[in-house]
Amino acid sequence: MFRIVFLFASLLITTSADATTFDLPDENSRVVGHNLIVYSHEEDTLLDIARRFDLGYSEIVNANPDIDPWLPGAGKRVLVPNQFILPDAPHKGIVVNLAEMRLYYFPAKKNNQRQQVITHPIGVGREGWTTPLGKTRIIQKKKDPTWTPPASIHAEHIEKGDPLPKVVPAGPDNPLGAYAMRLAMPGYLLHGTNRPYGVGLRVSHGCIRLFPEDIEHLFSIVPVNTPVEILYQPYKAALYKDALYLEAHETQSDIDVRHGNNMTPMVKAILNAQDSVLSDDDWPFAEHVVRQHQGVVKMVNQQHTNIVEDVWFIHGGVNQDAKNKMTQALTTLNSGDYFWPIQGGALGEVLVGPFENEQQAEQMAREVNRLTNMPVWTVNVSSDVL
Repeated sequence: MFRIVFLFASLLITTSADATTFDLPDENSRVVGHNLIVYSHEEDTLLDIARRFDLGYSEIVNANPDIDPWLPGAGKRVLVPNQFILPDAPHKGIVVNLAEMRLYYFPAKKNNQRQQVITHPIGVGREGWTTPLGKTRIIQKKKDPTWTPPASIHAEHIEKGDPLPKVVPAGPDNPLGAYAMRLAMPGYLLHGTNRPYGVGLRVSHGCIRLFPEDIEHLFSIVPVNTPVEILYQPYKAALYKDALYLEAHETQSDIDVRHGNNMTPMVKAILNAQDSVLSDDDWPFAEHVVRQHQGVVKMVNQQHTNIVEDVWFIHGGVNQDAKNKMTQALTTLNSGDYFWPIQGGALGEVLVGPFENEQQAEQMAREVNRLTNMPVWTVNVSSDVL
């Protein structure tokens, strides 16, 4: 008989954004989420896993540099970097960090509730079409938008032998997807996409694109006049549970004139986090994090993420569809007897376990997959979740 523990937060009545919504313990909190290890299926690509956990292409690939993103194979140990250091910016409105290709939305607090943050991966402007930095706001929201390509994009497509119509109507061929939010910066939008594989890459003409399911969530909750700050912070640092955590992303040469291993921005990030420089013993670790620029949050002097290898769970990803189906399957299996309050997890995240061994976890994953027809993985989680 399996002993099942799962996060049973509000079952099917929570909003679809809950899967990527985090409560902040206090106004100064800057670390959310948790890392985990997923053991891949034969048919998986890293992009399949990334989208189920609301990660972009670069996030999953940079965290797993030794794994073929298209053919990882069965049973590969895939690090899912679902822990984030919030950008060093006010917790207000939308904050976009181009360096990590990720968006953070801080909705207005209600009554005495805690501040929340909703985060999603994004695609941004490619080199030569860099998304501009600065402060702006949402000035318009449009469902099923049409797209009127500017002259520069018309010229680019003509040169490629792929001319565009003057106006691209709403529908599956529209690169804006089903939802768009216009910025006060002329010509720039937050929008969906008909090419979701571009999320987590620098592929746009400067606009900020999101997975279709993510822009739908944001569109429903972000009001017009919401402030937006677009910044560039490749290196981040924050104190969390009395320890210093670091996060480093690859620098972008068209934005950052410094070479990739320049430590000055990391020094500034550390000083902002703790008002003192690192000790001589800790400094080599910070240099190592910057050189690797994997985008994985790491505690100072901890070479590897704090994953507990011998405790087994199953997981279906951090989205509302996974939560609903997992909940229904466990009810059908009469296995929803307990719940596990995941420390630092997303509000809608469902974790099932622990199991005595990997084989028991795999058996339950197969049962849930049979009932839901969705991917379910065996996972190990970080110690702070336990």
